[in-house]
Amino acid sequence: MEQEEALCFLKAFLEEFPAALEEGASLPVSPLSRKFTMEELHGESLELGLRLLANRGASPRLGALLCQAAYSQLLQTDLLPYQCPEEPEGDQEEKADDKAVLFQSEAVQRTFLNKLIDVALAWHRNFPKVALCPSRNLQCSIHAIKNTRRKMEDKHLALAEFNQLFGIQDDVDRAYYAVFDGHGGVDAATYASTHLHVVLSKQEMLQSDATTAFKTAFKRTDDMFRNKAKRERLRSGSTGVAVLIQDQELTVAWLGDSQAILVRDGHVVRLMDPHKPEREDEKQRIEDLGGCITFMGCWRVNGTYAVSRAIGDFDQKPFVSGDAESLTMKLQGDEDYVLLACDGFFDAVKASAVPHLVMDALKLAGKPEGGTAPVEQSEDDVGARVAQQLVGNAKTAGSSDNITVMVVFLRPPEQLLAQ
Repeated sequence: MEQEEALCFLKAFLEEFPAALEEGASLPVSPLSRKFTMEELHGESLELGLRLLANRGASPRLGALLCQAAYSQLLQTDLLPYQCPEEPEGDQEEKADDKAVLFQSEAVQRTFLNKLIDVALAWHRNFPKVALCPSRNLQCSIHAIKNTRRKMEDKHLALAEFNQLFGIQDDVDRAYYAVFDGHGGVDAATYASTHLHVVLSKQEMLQSDATTAFKTAFKRTDDMFRNKAKRERLRSGSTGVAVLIQDQELTVAWLGDSQAILVRDGHVVRLMDPHKPEREDEKQRIEDLGGCITFMGCWRVNGTYAVSRAIGDFDQKPFVSGDAESLTMKLQGDEDYVLLACDGFFDAVKASAVPHLVMDALKLAGKPEGGTAPVEQSEDDVGARVAQQLVGNAKTAGSSDNITVMVVFLRPPEQLLAQ
């Protein structure tokens, strides 16, 4: 059935794109950037390809496999013609930090999309022997709202197809989930959601030492964004929390006050301590560097940011650190779910209240609109509305911030209801 659905999608996709995109023709989906470095090529291409395919109804697994195959072909292509001409020497201080070669995004991405069309055509003619069903199906419930803020600066990513997207072929199941809460603009959050998982996939110690791999990936992503921010004069920052599940091992890494909590057998397991300026060790670290913590409605670093670690915020580095914290734990099999959310949720809802609120949301999802009698629904239906209900709880409790909530069920929701 999965292969039949995939072939049906490929047929429709090729009807829309029967031939290569011509030079100069507008792209069917807009790239994130006008220019990027070779190191940024991977993340930018995958983001664009996945967005294009998802908008047309491709399953996440098929989309990941197609994008990985197309990107592999892109790497065999001579990209030299798409290199941006060097700009005249300007401010030497600005020029010195980043000597990376830049490429014209639209031209490169047109080539990538043409590779995607080529792969789709080849697979439609002779579908390869690839697994389209996940070996471990973790249901994920996600909801995000702008709330009363003027702009939405949160980003998130749920990637159960981590191995397929990066062509990793071993016996370890992997799934990646992340929430990023931007401030001063959405650029840093967008950048982190586009590149952190890509950088993580390239870490040699990913399987043997995921904690170190995550710390390295966060730091490298921050350094990459620093160069982009200088090139494009960006001033935003972003907190972030990310989780990688590798078989029966869970690794969480974080910068700032976005948080993840684990619920095991109905009880909250603390995974992390958010990076706030008033946290005693963070306060000491900042003061040792010559900075200060001041109270201006809330505790702030040097009277500016209300978080002590983040991607970006380069005007306050190193006081606002780019060094993530991370930990790894073994899953025992009795874990219910892991919840990731930004401070727009956790500032209004206590972690201790989450298990009760999730159970209420699961029970509510099993009832028809306006009724009280339970109805028969699939596990996907039962769990899908949980995050939406939790976001509503935070808003009712007084949150005016952007709110993003992601609940990754480690056991089927119906099992939780049956407890």
